[in-house]
Amino acid sequence: MRLIPTIAAFCTATSMAVASPEFWSFEWPNTDFENTSVERWVEIMSGGPPKDGIPALDDPDFVAVADKDLLPREPVITLEIEGETPRAYPIRYLTWHEIVNDEVGGIPVAVTFCPLCNSGITFDRRVAQGTLSFGVSGKLRNSDMIMYDRETESWWQQAIGEAIVGDLTGTELDTLPSWMESWAAFAARNPDGLVMATPGFNRQYGANPYVRYDSSNRPFLYSGEMPPHDIPALARVVRVGDAAWPLTRLSEAGELTEAGVTFTWEEGQASALDDARIGAGKEVGNVRVRDADGNDLPHDVMFAFAYHAFWPDGDWMLGN
Repeated sequence: MRLIPTIAAFCTATSMAVASPEFWSFEWPNTDFENTSVERWVEIMSGGPPKDGIPALDDPDFVAVADKDLLPREPVITLEIEGETPRAYPIRYLTWHEIVNDEVGGIPVAVTFCPLCNSGITFDRRVAQGTLSFGVSGKLRNSDMIMYDRETESWWQQAIGEAIVGDLTGTELDTLPSWMESWAAFAARNPDGLVMATPGFNRQYGANPYVRYDSSNRPFLYSGEMPPHDIPALARVVRVGDAAWPLTRLSEAGELTEAGVTFTWEEGQASALDDARIGAGKEVGNVRVRDADGNDLPHDVMFAFAYHAFWPDGDWMLGN
């Protein structure tokens, strides 16, 4: 993997830090490390940047589709809530910020993207204890982003949407249907839609700091088991619940109905983790996931190693 100099400098200095709760408590004095579901603390590592070193975005501005100029194959996370204008959150921004705290139709949402796992998930920020807002902790577990809530400073595993350290340990976030697709696909379907405006930070938006990452043999800062069935660690799989379908299987089928779920795949979306320009990466295609009634289902298109790490007993839907 080749990173831009800023991220590379962070990683060179701190990426191999592995520590106990006693160590982390100096940086996180307000986090209750006695309350945790983590059994193997060796899994938690510094990803380089410190707490909020990757700044989450709050209450972003939006512009009309007609006023935005993105590359056609550039990926966005689409959020369509009934009765509300569809919104697109470009990966060119999420690559550098990883979390967007927004509100759509009265629903507080967190749109998240972990580049190291290719995991893009949208959560409802409401829990029994109240409405949370999220930041980036700078920590990784199984190469996946650990978020934190600003209200209790509990730590949350992005891939599973669950608090793993702190007062809210064991609390789960509800996942909302959203999906990653190309800018061209979103704009064609939603000419009157909204797209997130350029954030007011000095970042190289549109550049990919993880060039050729999804062609690597091993994930960054990951020491867990590799996926079974000879599936490459950084192959994409579509996770629905605790089951995963290889993206290659879906792309070959075009449309597939299995286990009560219908998948459609169409070409046109670039990988955000390949070329130096996010919108110029290799083809990965657009995936939609729906139930028997045609409703969009919460899902994630993530790397196989991450699926296996967090769902070690999950069902691999290989079609054999």
